[in-house]
Formats: sequence, C-alpha cells, structure tokens
Amino acid sequence: MKYYIIAGEASGDLHGSNLIKAIKATDTKANIRCWGGDLMQQAGAELVKHYKSMAFMGFIEVLSNITTISKNLKFCKSDIDAFKPDAIIFIDYSGFNLRIAKWAKENNYRTNYYISPQIWASREGRISKIKRDIDAMHVILPFEKDFYEKKHNYPVHFVGHPLLDAISQQKLPNETDFRATNNLDPNKPIIALLPGSRKQEVQKMLDVMLSVTPSFPEYQFVIAGAPSLDLDFYAPFLKNPQVNFVANQTYNLLALSTAALVTSGTATLETALFKVPQVVCYKAHWLSYYIAKKIITLKYISLVNLIMDKEVIKELIQDDLTTKNLSSELHKILSKDTRKKLFEEYYALEKKLGGTGASKKAAELIVASTNPNK
Repeated sequence: MKYYIIAGEASGDLHGSNLIKAIKATDTKANIRCWGGDLMQQAGAELVKHYKSMAFMGFIEVLSNITTISKNLKFCKSDIDAFKPDAIIFIDYSGFNLRIAKWAKENNYRTNYYISPQIWASREGRISKIKRDIDAMHVILPFEKDFYEKKHNYPVHFVGHPLLDAISQQKLPNETDFRATNNLDPNKPIIALLPGSRKQEVQKMLDVMLSVTPSFPEYQFVIAGAPSLDLDFYAPFLKNPQVNFVANQTYNLLALSTAALVTSGTATLETALFKVPQVVCYKAHWLSYYIAKKIITLKYISLVNLIMDKEVIKELIQDDLTTKNLSSELHKILSKDTRKKLFEEYYALEKKLGGTGASKKAAELIVASTNPNK
C-alpha cells in the first residue's frame, strides 16, 4: 500500500523514521512518500520536502513567511493527488497538517494523526476540525486519551511515547572516544546546552545560556547542534574557550552530561529520560509571547511537568530567563540533594509513559485500518 507522511520539524523526523521502519515491517510492500528529514529518508521513504525549509516558530515568524507556507500547502495537495496514497499520516505540525487534513478528507483520503496537535494546551476548539477530518488519532501522552475520550467523546489510540523506543535503541557512547573525537576536555564534567532546532529560538536562547559560563569554571559547556542548522550559524557562539559544540549527537551528549539547560519542547522529555537534571528555558518575541499567554491555559510549558502534573523541573520563561536566575537554578541542580530528588521523579515519569513499542503499535493500527485484510 501507499502511505504519505507529513512531519515538519526535527522531532517529527525522528518519530517519523521509526514509524516508517515499523510500517515497512508490518506491510512489506509499503511505498512511502514523505515531508520530513534525513532520518525519514534513511528509513526508506521518498523525501519530497525537507523540514529545514518549513520550520517557522511563533506568530510573528509565521506571518512573515505566509507566502512560503501558502506555496507549500498548494504543492503538498498536488503532490498527494499525483501519488494517490491509501493513507495519509500527519505527525504533529498542526498549523500545516490540519489544513491539509481538511482538504484530504474532502477528497476522500484516509487520514491518520500520529502525535496529536497540542489542543489541550491552546485553541481547544480545533477538536471540531479533528473530529471532522481525522479518521484515526494515535496519541503518545497518557493524559491525552482522557482529554479526547472523556472530555470530547472522540475515541483515540494511546500507543505510548516513541521517545522510549528511540532512546532504548541508543547505543551508549564510549566517553573517552566521544570527548576525544569532539575535542572536549577529558576531565571537566559536561553541561549540555540544548537551545532548540529553529534559528529564531536558538538566537534567543543561546546568549542567555552562555552568559552563565563564568560562574561555572570547573565545567565545560557543550552546545548540541541541531540537524536543521549549519555549523556556520553556530560560529558566533563558539568564541568562548569554555564552550564546545557537537553536531547531530544530542543523545550521545545527554548520555554523558552532568546537567543541561534546555529550550522548552520535546528536548525536555528526552533530557529527563536520559536522567539528566535540567533547567527549562523559553523566550519568544514579545508579541508572540503576549498572544500565546492569551490562548495557552496550561500551568507548565515543559512536557515533564505536564505529564507529572507538578513542577518537577524549573521553568524560566520570558522575563524570568535571566543570567542571575539561570545561574541560581543551575547551581541547584548540581547539588547532591536536588539531583537525588530529580532522579526519583524521572523514574516515576518513565513509568507513567508506559513501555516501548509506540511506533510498532501505531504502524499496526494504521496498516490494519487502511487494509482490513492485513
């Protein structure tokens, strides 16, 4: 059968690649075309458009790129029509995907959503579009099943979180080799900096993250380079001898880090699953943040705190994200007592997420519903 998958950022590329592998294992004749990234292409899908040209963050950034987004929508529809898939699979990336889903449903394509839009965080009214346009929803967070089924009477499949699969497959690096290969100090403990994957957020986050380095001379700070950004982009941030850089090795870096400063997003959960104490950082354009505050009603912004429904890790948001505050919180998570407590919370978090196998469960459900004879 033919599958068309749309993911629009680095995390979607990771989860999409594991889903593609699982679909191919379930349907050995699967023909898959996708919007995504290198990982999805390496997993065996034909890549139509790379997420690097699609990742726009915040209301202001989206508005300033509206012409590009409109062209992408038009091209995507024509490409789907030319391919004529048996099923379309949307991965997160709701602004784009829900628009395609409306058109796809009107044109009698079978629609699946894997990794739900975060309508529990903002614009809950989008549930009407999901009910109308999505044939099957596969959710990855434990509270999402109750949200959809109990609150909105819309049945969904909870398949578990695919990060558990991705991390369980990760081979732990040899620390000596990793440090030598990446020109890291062989003795200083590592503080990982995960500033995000989009240019706009990295530019906002890295300056303040790096501003704390003078207070921690006994540590080395290592920036986790995103696959969506080139080395040249990071060059201005690498003038401090206390700061190093590794590209496309975030999991290896986390596996060897003592602590981390992390931009809010999927990376907060990844860091927690690697059992690394962290401080969550977030800063947006002032107007984007003002608008977001008006429509987002959540108590927390990090997935760790949302899943646990309490403050497990400290969140420094907008005006609270200062050198002084960040330095203070980093000192805390380097202390023995705080670290012990965090490790206990991280183990409880992992238990809540269920076991591995999310990609396999989602793939089997999608293939079975697309071809009932499978």
